[in-house]
Amino acid sequence: MQTPDILFFSIVAIILIEFFLGRFLDFLNLSSHREEIPEEMSEYYDEDRYAKAQAYSKANSKVGLLSSVFGTLLILIVLFSGSFGWLDQFIRIHTDNEVMLALLFFGTIYLISDLLSLPLSLYHVFVVEEKFGFNKMSLGTFFLDKLKGLLLGAIMGGGILALLTWIYALTGSSFWWIAWICLSLISLFLAAFYTSVFAPIFNKMEPLGAGSLRDSIEAYADSVGFPLNQILVMDGSRRSAKANAYFSGVAGKKSIVLYDTLVEQQEEEELIAVLAHEVGHYKHQHVLKSMLISILQMGVIFFILGKVLGSEHLSLALGATKPSFHIGILAFSMLYSPISLVTGVFMNFYSRKNEFEADAFAKKTHSAEYLSTALKKLSVNNLSNLHPHKLFVFFYYSHPPLLERLAALRSD
Repeated sequence: MQTPDILFFSIVAIILIEFFLGRFLDFLNLSSHREEIPEEMSEYYDEDRYAKAQAYSKANSKVGLLSSVFGTLLILIVLFSGSFGWLDQFIRIHTDNEVMLALLFFGTIYLISDLLSLPLSLYHVFVVEEKFGFNKMSLGTFFLDKLKGLLLGAIMGGGILALLTWIYALTGSSFWWIAWICLSLISLFLAAFYTSVFAPIFNKMEPLGAGSLRDSIEAYADSVGFPLNQILVMDGSRRSAKANAYFSGVAGKKSIVLYDTLVEQQEEEELIAVLAHEVGHYKHQHVLKSMLISILQMGVIFFILGKVLGSEHLSLALGATKPSFHIGILAFSMLYSPISLVTGVFMNFYSRKNEFEADAFAKKTHSAEYLSTALKKLSVNNLSNLHPHKLFVFFYYSHPPLLERLAALRSD
């Protein structure tokens, strides 16, 4: 068996292993549901609400199964039919410019993939989310978001792809470290300007009005030395009944963003507790550390990519007749998937540790009681799974399960 064939069947094996691993973890997670309401949640759940939460978990699992089965069958059909190679040859009829080849190749794949996944997306939003009371989107908003996402993807994603292709054609063996530096700078830019530039493309951001809540937030921020620049309220209710909060920004200026649904669902002291948790992330430098780890991981990826990208075997494995940057990247991304899974598990573990630390900070500087009630309300309003399987948590959860967080907040 020749090297391209070995690579091809390695890709197929990776796809199948990841599919069956995901389905096995889903099975374990669904099997971990319990009939009895946890004692610490008994005043927040009645039997109907608890049953609804479990039904919601099962419905999402069903959507995930459909998406996984469809996606896996589609990619296997594409691989065995040699469609990637055919698409590459078809585009080469119209251009031989490497940047245009990459843009047209990945742009075509993205558009077809997005179109094929559209029915399931509509089903998830307007059937599942609608049934359980979460969806607040109209069809118009849904398709407008799709259009904005396509345009943003074309500008940002296309721009980054064009940059990488150009760097590779220009620098050859130096590609990996130049591309790494460029993408690291782009990542820092996106992190710094997400709230001010990108989030408003999809949501309205308005300053929190004067009043008791604003005064309390500013007083808390001053008490812990948090450099608060602005407090924004986002119209999350335009799309979903789910609630959240986050802060963003760099250096000495930070913005706190509250979903309007969170403001509606939580009492003032509970909101301060949630924000204390977010400030805990800042004080422990979790965002900075996570970004540095991600940049280092990116460096490793580009280093390996730079070593193997020139090999014609990568392109031939996907049915291309000649080596190319775009086909090589696609093949590499599939072969790298197991390593990505491992690094994802590590990052989720690290993230869960950070969440416990942020909770502890909120407990120390504000109130464990109010944070506990805030977390309970968020869980109930979002119909969260109270008993996820430990193995499912290990692979997929970036936040600890609610009951573990409550136990940690009760401990000394």
